[in-house]
Amino acid sequence: MPRRLAASWPLTVKIPTLVAMLMVAVSVLVSQQVLSRLQATQEKHLQEMGNAYLDGLSSSLIPALLRHDVWEAFDTIDRARGMYRGLAPAGTIVLDAQATVLAASDPRAVPTGISLPADVAAHFPPGGGFLAEDDGSRAYLSRDLVFQDRTLGSVYASFDTAHLAAERREVLLTLIASNALITLILAILGYLVVKRMVRPIRILSDHLQKSAMSDVMPVPAALQTARGETGRLFRSYGRLVDAVREREELAQRLADEQRLASLGRLASGMAHEINNPLGGLFNSLDTLKRHGDKPLVRKATIALLERGLGGIRDVVKTALVSYRAGGECRPLQPADLDDLRLLMRPETERRAITLGWTSEISAGIPVDATKIRQTLLNLLLNACAASPNGSVVLFSARQAGAQLVATIDDSGSGLPAEAARFLTSPDEPRSPYEPQAGLGLWLVRRLVAEMRGEMDVATSALGGTRIVLRVPLREEEALSDVA
Repeated sequence: MPRRLAASWPLTVKIPTLVAMLMVAVSVLVSQQVLSRLQATQEKHLQEMGNAYLDGLSSSLIPALLRHDVWEAFDTIDRARGMYRGLAPAGTIVLDAQATVLAASDPRAVPTGISLPADVAAHFPPGGGFLAEDDGSRAYLSRDLVFQDRTLGSVYASFDTAHLAAERREVLLTLIASNALITLILAILGYLVVKRMVRPIRILSDHLQKSAMSDVMPVPAALQTARGETGRLFRSYGRLVDAVREREELAQRLADEQRLASLGRLASGMAHEINNPLGGLFNSLDTLKRHGDKPLVRKATIALLERGLGGIRDVVKTALVSYRAGGECRPLQPADLDDLRLLMRPETERRAITLGWTSEISAGIPVDATKIRQTLLNLLLNACAASPNGSVVLFSARQAGAQLVATIDDSGSGLPAEAARFLTSPDEPRSPYEPQAGLGLWLVRRLVAEMRGEMDVATSALGGTRIVLRVPLREEEALSDVA
């Protein structure tokens, strides 16, 4: 989760945070080195001053040890404590040659004549030398007192080093404060610098997000005149916007041309459909002229004229509804599917194709009737074009739950794989220049995407292609609002 959260941060936060983390790491390493060096220096100076302290004691204690003069030894220790106040001696113990206490700075704790207590001896390094406690509160130093190659005794001294530890803490706090201030300043500077650096990227990102919801938006002309990489970036985006707009305009022109081409194809079919009853209508008129005085002949002829004119009216009305620009968004009615069958009749009769028609739609369905009609009409025309003369094309429509399901089977050689992938792709089509897809299929795919539908392509039992169209139903209120 923290890694996923950090991945969502903008660059203006990531880079200053990274700079701050690096500064903290460097500060910790530098502070550790400074404190280690300071402690080593303090211990070295303390050891040197301690040795000087013991040198002064040794020269004064040797005569007292030779005479075993306890009071002189006490006096020497007391005077040395006053002379080395800057060293802060905490305690001094003098042992004679028999390793018994001759004198001590605290005779109540270490009385004369006893052996050196084990708990006191444990603080001093064996064999003499210097030793500092880990907590920095005490340091211990001891040495033997030798006169003319004869060991007369030994001296043990402890020193209060709390002030040195306090000095190291002050240095540590100073390092923390200064490093925190430097880190904060660098993080702020890094934020400002990165914010300025990513400003072109942020501008392009905002334009791309707005373009995803509406038309592509160019950047202001003033930004495109900038110098360096920023100017080249904005100019490249400007050329991209121009190219996208040109492609969309071309796509719209091609769509309009395809619409007109489809209308032309059906117009020729309509002419054939209208021309057939016209011959019968003229024959009926000639019959009326010759035998209009006979009631039975006149009644039968007028009925034939009404049916013929009604058929022509249905063909024209269906074409106008299918290809009227704009129009209201109304529910799909069973009569809409009947109109499609009527529109397909000239094409199927011309090529002797049997159109199997099954519709289980008995009432209005809340889908966009105009888009459904255009989509199904294109698919049916493509199915007839792919099927050989004298073959079979099947159509079925039904409501399955909250979907309208339409199935079209043809007897052709099968849809190319590239076109099948194009029809079933979940991405919204933006260009008619899809390989092997064709402009008609591009229009179908776009209409299906606008209705939030989907298509499946499979092999038909007739040997050709089966296309299954599924369109989700919409609320009646939504359709009325659109209208």
